Amino acid sequence: MRTSPRRALLDCAVLLSALCVCVGSALGADVTWKQADGPLKTRWAKDVTPANALPEYPRPQMVRKQWMSLNGVWQFAAAKDGEQPPAGKDLAEQVLVPYPIESSLSGIMRHEDRMWYRRTFEVPKDWAGKHVLLHLDAVNWDSTVYLNGKRLGAHKGGYDAFGFDVTRLLNSDGPQELIVNAIDTPDEGNHARGKQTMKPGGIFYTPASGIWQTVWIEPVDKAFIENVHAEPDIDKGTVKVTVKGIGDRLTLGQIDVLDGDKVVATQATGAADGAELEATLKIPDAKLWSPDSPFLYGLRVHLLSKGMESDVVESYFGMRKISMGKDEKGLNRILLNNKFVFQAGPLDQGFWPDGVYTAPTDEAMKYDIEITKKLGFNATRKHVKVEPERWYYWCDKLGLIVWQDMPSMRDKPDEAQAKQFEHELHRMIEGRRNHPSIAMWVVFNEGWGEHDVPRLTAAVKELDSTRLVSNASGWTDMNVGDIVDMHHYPDPSMPKPEEARAAVLGEFGGLGLGMEGHTWSTKSWSYRGVGGPEQLTAAYERMLAKAWHLKDHGLNAVIYTQITDVETEMNGLITYDRQVVKPDVARLAAINSGHIDQFPEPKVIVPTSEQTPAKWRYTLDKPADDWMSSTFDDSAWKQGPGGFGTAGTPGAVIGTTWNTTNIWIRREIELPEAKLADPQLRLHHDDDVEVYLNGVLAFKEPGYLGEYQLFPVSPEARAALKPGKNVIAIHCHQNAGGQYIDAGIVDGK
Repeated sequence: MRTSPRRALLDCAVLLSALCVCVGSALGADVTWKQADGPLKTRWAKDVTPANALPEYPRPQMVRKQWMSLNGVWQFAAAKDGEQPPAGKDLAEQVLVPYPIESSLSGIMRHEDRMWYRRTFEVPKDWAGKHVLLHLDAVNWDSTVYLNGKRLGAHKGGYDAFGFDVTRLLNSDGPQELIVNAIDTPDEGNHARGKQTMKPGGIFYTPASGIWQTVWIEPVDKAFIENVHAEPDIDKGTVKVTVKGIGDRLTLGQIDVLDGDKVVATQATGAADGAELEATLKIPDAKLWSPDSPFLYGLRVHLLSKGMESDVVESYFGMRKISMGKDEKGLNRILLNNKFVFQAGPLDQGFWPDGVYTAPTDEAMKYDIEITKKLGFNATRKHVKVEPERWYYWCDKLGLIVWQDMPSMRDKPDEAQAKQFEHELHRMIEGRRNHPSIAMWVVFNEGWGEHDVPRLTAAVKELDSTRLVSNASGWTDMNVGDIVDMHHYPDPSMPKPEEARAAVLGEFGGLGLGMEGHTWSTKSWSYRGVGGPEQLTAAYERMLAKAWHLKDHGLNAVIYTQITDVETEMNGLITYDRQVVKPDVARLAAINSGHIDQFPEPKVIVPTSEQTPAKWRYTLDKPADDWMSSTFDDSAWKQGPGGFGTAGTPGAVIGTTWNTTNIWIRREIELPEAKLADPQLRLHHDDDVEVYLNGVLAFKEPGYLGEYQLFPVSPEARAALKPGKNVIAIHCHQNAGGQYIDAGIVDGK
């Protein structure tokens, strides 16, 4: 059955699998494929069969009536360097496309540097007289494609779709033989690969080699539409439609904008002859797209060749605007539809325990976006990976703002590698820029493979001026682009507000909780462990409340690490198998939405030396045993401004150099008449520290910090506090590396 998928596309009520000619296997009764037994699987793995391998229409932004999926069981074999394609030869193994070969869903579950895929298919008879286009939506990483023993072409890049007009190589009837050769060496060659590695562990994971997105074919006339782009202008209430066509004497036919089935704007004719055609349509009383109201307009485009209709495609767009502006305090704000919307989202790695890079089903893909929304997030950061088109479609449809990372290289590239990276960067933007959910392009993550940053950032902005561009998320900012982005673990912080760029927190958090029966392995790690779901919920609430308070100081957005566990990394709000949501959903939804009345911003009672250096008495020689007492005479000690330490210590603000093993510091402080409701220490120590208030131990901790953090005051020390004059006394011991000590007091409520 091949009927128009427009209603299913726009209403999202029916999956598009029923609209294609699905060929689950070219092997007939010889199918012996079965899923491999991996360490962990999602509940959707049971739904994956040779006849049901991601059968949905793969390109929701440009839909034609007829198409055929080539997903399903293919023959498979490891390949040798220089080996000729196995035309006409059966291969020994079977693989389920489009799941990467390392995945359990592929049935292979191992890595090969070089590999062959082979299958046959038949072109439907009612496609006679048409040109046939072959689409490979993603193959990792270097691929060569053959049809009926002849080379179609090659492609490098693991994240962008490519394809060929295969008409000239088709047999007149009967089976067509398709062969794909893929080469993927994740730890060699320094190409864009994100977090894939042959040595998984820590923040790097199992590679996804070979075909990992849908393979499909479709019939077109000799003249056809190659691409449609819709660029909304909410200020003018218009949408500019740009159509790129292939063929002779092309003109635009009728263009319709639809609200459901109702045509709300139409244009009978478009631009004059040309390969790239434009038309601008006025949208009356335009409905704007936002996370709270993700309205999508339908779009139908007709292409004429020599005055005759040659192609019709259906698409959609959202009327929305991403920009920057100043608020009443003069702070830069990220604006959605000309209004500041604080963005809170998770880091989304896009990995699956059974499919690695590929979601087991479309329903599974949709679930990740649904649960992100249910947890109260309005945004997400797609981390160093590009997803299939349907992932962005669900973000468009369900209403989730996307920060889209360019997949990273690992090292600084040579000239050829840099050229390939830039090509793939442009392909990512060209391939995904039609999605209203995408609000920002992130060129580099931290310093991974970073190079030529100002030029590449400017090139992205020139290619797509309708979105914001971050030159680098975290650590290695080069002072260009629209965004200044900090990574800060575990507690939230923010970059210093700037005149021309908006401040965001691109990563923080990492609260870890393993759930028995839902882990990838017995080994796991996180940035900060918690004891159970209640502790996770409470700690998360405190973190997000602090982040929301930073909004008033100029912070625009926060990205929490992360939405799911990934392999040995237990930082997820959800287990890797998507079976358990760890924290309390209602409480997270409330705090992520900014309901922070019960978490007032801590009031500074005794400032640290972060802004204004505070004067302390100090000694580097071991003092008398009662050195911490409020009655101790420290007049013989030296006096100097805080903080105390050595330059280069992370997070340190040096007022006085301390470069010995031990330091003792004392300071007289003034407390208000009113009793403090929840006194906390704001402290940065490197290394071991003990803090006394009026001679009573208030806090003690080994090790070091890389930042200022809040810590509770012991009940005994709280009881010793009094209105008026008090004494804070600290001993810090340095073990190795840098030194630093500074402290203050806040009231948490």
